[in-house]
Amino acid sequence: MTTQSTISLDDVFRSGVLPALPTSAVNLLQLSQDTECGPPDFAVPIEADPGLMGQVLKFVNSSYFGFSCEIMSIHQALTLVGPQAVTNFALWNAVFSVIPNPKFGPFDLKSLWQDSLRRALFARAFGKALKLENSEELFAGALLQDIAIPLLLKELPDEYEPLLQKRAMEGRRLSRLEKEIFGWDHADAAAMLAEQWNLPPEFIRLIRQHTQLEELIESNEDRGSATVALASMLPSCSDDHWNERDEFFWGYEKLTGQSSEQIAPMFEAVDESTTDFAPMLKLPTPKVSLTEFLD
Repeated sequence: MTTQSTISLDDVFRSGVLPALPTSAVNLLQLSQDTECGPPDFAVPIEADPGLMGQVLKFVNSSYFGFSCEIMSIHQALTLVGPQAVTNFALWNAVFSVIPNPKFGPFDLKSLWQDSLRRALFARAFGKALKLENSEELFAGALLQDIAIPLLLKELPDEYEPLLQKRAMEGRRLSRLEKEIFGWDHADAAAMLAEQWNLPPEFIRLIRQHTQLEELIESNEDRGSATVALASMLPSCSDDHWNERDEFFWGYEKLTGQSSEQIAPMFEAVDESTTDFAPMLKLPTPKVSLTEFLD
């Protein structure tokens, strides 16, 4: 029988541990919650940050969008791809820049970012397939669902080493092992971090619930959160075996009413988007594609 630890999240995420997000990213997030704001409003914080401005222009000129002519201005970029897509990209850059690399045993930060990107692309595609209005928010929620893991590894190395070894040996979900040991999981930790950053409540809710797929589907009240939770069941880019395969397809069939064979075109599209997107973020392409896992 597992003995639960007395470590609380408040003890782990004490003052001084949580990194701060760049002001430009916070400003964009605040603007994204105001339906009255348009491209000119979003251009202001981007153009005030030369580094971010260069990254945004590189983003919109990438093969991911495939525009025939080079986009030269932030106003044009925002008009063509939309403020929410640019805000999500800026958020990714901001989080990528402040999350530490704990250099912890087998843990690889780039693999975590690979997983986050692939899950975000899937959540957006699946949200659109379900005709959900908040597909870009689903992208952000899936992108940020594991942001607390590097911080937890850094702050609790003695506790996480046996936990990760157990995950590797038994093929169990990290969140379930965390619940057994701590009484909380990395979804709770990520939601706390998102609250510290003053992220929109919608993002916080998506992050907090991403380990609760079964409960979300059974309640049938929040298909957006269920979509992000389903994305969390995708195979990790660092794994050779898909441990949550059965749970994923159970959730897929419950949400769509379709058989699992019908997911192949979506997996192909997500693989293609991942291949286009990854180099722009200085990430390698996953060694095993979703299509290969499906086969």
